[in-house]
Amino acid sequence: METWDVIVVGAGAAGMTAACVAAAEGRSVLLLEQASVVGGTTAISGGMVWIPANHKAATGNRPDSLEAARAYLAATVPCVAPERLNAFLSHGDEAVRYLEAHTALRLQPVSTYPDYYPDLPGATLGGRVLEPEPFDARVLGAAFNILRAPLPEFTLIGGMMISRQDIPHLRRMTRSWRSALHVAGLLSRYALQRLSARRGTTLYLGNALAGRLLQSTLQLGVCLRTGITVERLVNEDGRICGVEVSTQGVTKLIRARKGVILSTGGLSHGGDLRARFVPTAAGTLSASVKPGTSARGAHLALGAGGRLSALTEEGAFWVPASTFTRRDGSQGVFPHTVTDRSKPGLIAVGSNGKRFVNEAVSYHEFVRAQLANAELAVPAFLLCDSRFLWKYGLGRIKPFTFSWSVSAALKDGYLNRATNFNDLAAQLGIPPDALRLTVEHYNTHASKGNDPEFGRGSNAYQRHLGDADQTPNPCVAPIQTGPFYAVKVWPADLGMSAGIVTDDHARVLGPDDAPIPGLYACGNDMASVMEGSYPGPGITLGPALTFAYLAARHVSNQIL
Repeated sequence: METWDVIVVGAGAAGMTAACVAAAEGRSVLLLEQASVVGGTTAISGGMVWIPANHKAATGNRPDSLEAARAYLAATVPCVAPERLNAFLSHGDEAVRYLEAHTALRLQPVSTYPDYYPDLPGATLGGRVLEPEPFDARVLGAAFNILRAPLPEFTLIGGMMISRQDIPHLRRMTRSWRSALHVAGLLSRYALQRLSARRGTTLYLGNALAGRLLQSTLQLGVCLRTGITVERLVNEDGRICGVEVSTQGVTKLIRARKGVILSTGGLSHGGDLRARFVPTAAGTLSASVKPGTSARGAHLALGAGGRLSALTEEGAFWVPASTFTRRDGSQGVFPHTVTDRSKPGLIAVGSNGKRFVNEAVSYHEFVRAQLANAELAVPAFLLCDSRFLWKYGLGRIKPFTFSWSVSAALKDGYLNRATNFNDLAAQLGIPPDALRLTVEHYNTHASKGNDPEFGRGSNAYQRHLGDADQTPNPCVAPIQTGPFYAVKVWPADLGMSAGIVTDDHARVLGPDDAPIPGLYACGNDMASVMEGSYPGPGITLGPALTFAYLAARHVSNQIL
């Protein structure tokens, strides 16, 4: 029978991290992925990693401390399991140091990205969030073909990724020679890359993070197999000692001397399991990658005697999302995270034609406001004018988009357009008088950079995501240049906070709170230490890397 020291199920960021750490500890590691590609939801994400008091923050002149982080989390997170939260805080920077010493992962501080509640005690204006350094995927060779591509809606010209630093140059390329030359350089580099690759090989964001971890699995000798479904965990005398897998209709057992680590993506597509942890009004939409077998990790853990989070309606990390069908027939879900909502010249309204939220709050808080006003705000509508659409885009409509692309979005119903707000309201099925009054009231104050109704642009986080060129308020501008546009947004999860209950070593716990020997869970499979709160950018990936590291160190070094 085939035998390995450690078996990891799921090849997203957490799974690849766990596999790399176990291999770096000298263990033989088998990494199993059900899909034909690796990277999971990380590969299509922003790739930010929230690690308080990390050693890199000071290099960006943003010193931090664990005491400040604890104060901030005490103000934002309902702490149910303090020992796990403390494990994250105590070992986060340790995990980063280890990974950079033993793998190809390289992270850099984002010194200007504030926490999501910057006015609360212990908050910082930057430095806690790390992002992957750009990655040249040519080093992957043939393995580049098994790295999940980013969402096409977040690339340009059929596969070119850009960095956050490139975006201002794209906006100013017709007004600045420096920006025009910068953009020309991007296009030239991309053209050369496409001569030998199916898409651009300069990777950023979550795709760079996943690419670097994939490179690490290859360098460390991890045996990676895709297209493999784990059907059940093997339990002998109360200990998890292997997995039963199936591929192409063939089933076999594979043994694990040390243990099994679950990291399959969580409950996002878990049907009835997911429904236990979200309000009915939230529906079933998810912006996460859909696995072949829904909630696989949870079902495996439950079958082995594990348990899930206590019932709650705060079990998801939320984002407003618009939906559409791509040219190839695939269903698209666009997460409205930071590209449009906080920019000046957009408002969100419910079915009554009235605003219900400060549009520049975090995506998680935006959906919380939708759900709190579910009868009127699910779905909601994002409204803007033609100037906004050209400069910032709207959902899957990218900035500087030519009319043929807009026409296609109008034809398939993704986008609505009208020359006046009465006609737009009629298209959306909302009261015309109410919408017209809402816009008039907003514009009266927006012309002076004010938003007395919701205080948009009132803190550092909101202003950071606005447009610095818009004064005096980077988040507020009138909506006045027709035609006018709208897109419908629904609550969607970016990942679930609810999940498999674990301890501070990421060991899966049974009903009696005792760890199940040989079984671990990390990433979105693990019940989040954030307990349904979203205090900052990267609060899913920060704990994912940290607990993957802790799980792999523990399983690798245990004495049997």
